[in-house]
Amino acid sequence: MKTLLVDDERLARKELTTLLREYPQIEIIGECSNADEARDEIEKHKPDLVFLDIQMPGKNGFDLLEELHYLPQIVFVTAYDEYALKAFEVNALDYLLKPVENKRLDETIKKMEHRISELKSQVPVGEELVGNQSKLTENDQIFLKDGEKCWFVTLKDVRMFESEGNYVRVYFGSSKPLILKSLNNLEERLDNKVFFRTNRKFIVNLRWVEHIENWFNGGLQVTLRDQTKVEVSRRQAAKFRDLMSL
Repeated sequence: MKTLLVDDERLARKELTTLLREYPQIEIIGECSNADEARDEIEKHKPDLVFLDIQMPGKNGFDLLEELHYLPQIVFVTAYDEYALKAFEVNALDYLLKPVENKRLDETIKKMEHRISELKSQVPVGEELVGNQSKLTENDQIFLKDGEKCWFVTLKDVRMFESEGNYVRVYFGSSKPLILKSLNNLEERLDNKVFFRTNRKFIVNLRWVEHIENWFNGGLQVTLRDQTKVEVSRRQAAKFRDLMSL
């Protein structure tokens, strides 16, 4: 597991490095002392796992997650316990308190191995587990932040994206956060075999489509599993038929 350590305290990084030497499956590929350094290293080297401090000068650990396009598994390492709830709200792999105990670290590594096993069972053979793909697949996770709320979401659980000016509303479960992103930009990053641009306002997850019917002016209307109805414009309807036909 390619692993990156992010902490503004050199001694904390050194102590964690010493502890991780006991795990041959862990390869430490670098250390960073702040969020900006970490963002560049994560996007460049795409580690499997990041041990991340929360309180750092400038941007904190949650700020870093908000800026990432590529999302590794995250283990928060901090001296403070008040962020634990927020950490698990963003689906962090684990939350370790300093000083890190051997027993707790061992539990974390086992969690990571279990998570990797789960992910391997979800992706087709031959595809990389932790994505260098130019497109985001339905098995990739994305980090979302709306105000004080944060989420890690697997894309297959997102049923729809809706454009609202310079923002996009993301629909999954009972949540629908608003993110600063254009629908055009999002469309370029998503796998168009799964996420289809129905009109200028919506992208829908085709795995969620339950019913299709003809609509006005040569268009279509799709009904999602949650009974949301979305119009497919006449122009996009032709592409939709080509995509879905044998």
